[in-house]
Amino acid sequence: MCFAAVCSAAAAGLLAQAGFDVGFGVWDGVRVALILFTTAWLAWGAAQAFLGLPPLRGQPPLPKLQMPHPPTVVLLPICNEDPVAAAARIAAMDASMQTAGLDVHVAILSDTRDEMAQARERATFAMLRERIGGEGRIFYRNRVSNEGRKAGNIEDFVRKSGGAYEFAVILDADSLMEGATIRTLIARMQAEPDLGLLQTLPRIVGARSIFGRAMQFSASFHSPVFARGLSRMQGRTGPFWGHNAIVRMHALAECCGLPVLDGKPPFGGTILSHDYVEAALLARGGWRVEVDTRIGGSFEEGPDNLVSFARRDRRWCQGNLQHMRLVNAPGLLGWSRFVFVQGIVSYLVSICWGAFLIASIVATVTAPPPDYFPEPYQLFPAFPDDRTREIVALAIGIGGLLLVPKIAILIEGILTRRARRFGGGARAALSVVTETALTSLIAPLMLMYQSRAVVEVLSGRDGGWPANQRNEGQLTLREGWAAGQWISLWGASILAVVAWFAPDLLLWMAPVGVPMLLAPLLITWTSRPGALGLFTVPDDLRPSPVVAAYRRQLGRLTEGGDGDDKGDRAARPA
Repeated sequence: MCFAAVCSAAAAGLLAQAGFDVGFGVWDGVRVALILFTTAWLAWGAAQAFLGLPPLRGQPPLPKLQMPHPPTVVLLPICNEDPVAAAARIAAMDASMQTAGLDVHVAILSDTRDEMAQARERATFAMLRERIGGEGRIFYRNRVSNEGRKAGNIEDFVRKSGGAYEFAVILDADSLMEGATIRTLIARMQAEPDLGLLQTLPRIVGARSIFGRAMQFSASFHSPVFARGLSRMQGRTGPFWGHNAIVRMHALAECCGLPVLDGKPPFGGTILSHDYVEAALLARGGWRVEVDTRIGGSFEEGPDNLVSFARRDRRWCQGNLQHMRLVNAPGLLGWSRFVFVQGIVSYLVSICWGAFLIASIVATVTAPPPDYFPEPYQLFPAFPDDRTREIVALAIGIGGLLLVPKIAILIEGILTRRARRFGGGARAALSVVTETALTSLIAPLMLMYQSRAVVEVLSGRDGGWPANQRNEGQLTLREGWAAGQWISLWGASILAVVAWFAPDLLLWMAPVGVPMLLAPLLITWTSRPGALGLFTVPDDLRPSPVVAAYRRQLGRLTEGGDGDDKGDRAARPA
């Protein structure tokens, strides 16, 4: 926090000095306030990365599972999902769990409302039970009402069937876990009675597009360091991301009943981003909530194009901003409140960056012309001070907060030989550079999508919580234009205004305005399959057994063949 304060104060000081050199005005004050806030946010993220760089030392080894293990269930909430893909994941995990020596039940909790889709789910999961001998281990139910969405779906199971189990592994519809991973999670919960929830760090798998593979690489290469820093910051009051985690059933039942907020959405009604709230309620109840970055074998899928990402981000935006209602909830620990504030700020900061750009343009346009002869009877002109030095220093500092953490993580990956799993140091370095360039290119687009989402939520527009549209891949130019034309119009307007009223700023605004102008092309291009020579991740070189088994099962179920599951049952995690 001190690091963030120092960086933001330095940035504000540089900008203020640049303003004082030519006469400090109202808009200069607005810019200083905005840069203070936005730089503090960037520095906070950088501090999290730096805190995660030192390797884990002094931690006890992961415990061994004591048999017979406590009754455990894997919960798979679904709503309008492809039942064949879900069945393939269950088959792969079931085989992996049996190989790991586990006797774990699986409960498919459906919130699907369409009757034909329900019938398809029932037929698919009945066929799955018959094929893999899942009778008595794999259960399917479709509840009468989908009140409370995913959190309500799980709460319904806890109320009706939770007493039969001590632990529950909560997944998303696109999640996968190795049986050995689930075994480790149960062992930790078994060995630590005060541990209420243990979160894993899922890796993204299955990306095909340029956008998807860049996200997949970043999540696999950078996220472990950021997550390690987050774990060190939060300690006992750790995160819950809603899936790929194990929870103690009676702690969940005791602490995590969620209220319906009074008023209408987007700020009232069902709590949307329930995971942060459940983590806070568990901590309030005296339970430890932790993320353990040492535990691998946990996977999920990600969006394969920017439009899908923005649609998902819109849901998170509404859910996080709704937490404004909960910051002052009674009994919460200080860090839980800070996590709520952090989630809220993560979206408000986009508005602040946009406001900073607008204020910079207005400040330049409204600045008084230079007075070369401020004193009467002055013989020689007094030229105003050049602000270039302060502005360049500010730009370098902000760029450093974005780049230095990634460079530091790259160096850490090479020194610890972790980069070998990403194709070696040279390929990992090229991937980091390319991912950083791509991220910088699409950042203005995400700024616009997030700013629009914030404005919609603050103006009272409810975006709901629609189901994920999975397997959305390459977009046509027509689809890219439909999704990005409004950003293009904004980019063209900004560049035209700057060129007309403040041409001196045109070069500085180009990195923002040009990508906005090209938004439809960028959206379309990044959705194309590619970048196979870059963004190498460990699963490209050595796929996880459960991921490979899922792909085989999906092929068999899609083709409708009987297949032979013995090979999957015999596959042991590497």
